[in-house]
Amino acid sequence: MYAEPGIIRKIIEETGDTWAVVGLSANERRPAFGVARTLQRYGKRIVPVHPRAETVHGERGYASLAEVPFPVDVVDVFVRSELAGAVADQAVEIGAGAVWFQLGVIDEGAYERVRTAGRLMVMDRCPAIEIPRLDRAAARPVSEAR
Repeated sequence: MYAEPGIIRKIIEETGDTWAVVGLSANERRPAFGVARTLQRYGKRIVPVHPRAETVHGERGYASLAEVPFPVDVVDVFVRSELAGAVADQAVEIGAGAVWFQLGVIDEGAYERVRTAGRLMVMDRCPAIEIPRLDRAAARPVSEAR
């Protein structure tokens, strides 16, 4: 419902491999921790973005998207819906090609703003669920693709 046909595949396969995961901390019990690990298994570079700027899964963290000193292709959002719109706006500001709101994260106004800005947008979905659904060999975990 919150992703046009083909958008999920395009984000995963064509947008780029650097994914900022907003809300990712070193707390292993949080869903972002496991999703970030799955993204890494599928060849994505994760960039933890959290106010505590923790290193997670071997990647240095940053307190905000604006502090990330290199280009980000996709911003994966693990914050409450009422905070997600501001994150989406920041993603557009830093030039990210796509914004991905996780399961349960819904802000229809942000969805429209991101799309109006010419960026790809998915809402209320999880890449850790969607990536394995893709039927191309490129979507296999890096460890299996070799």
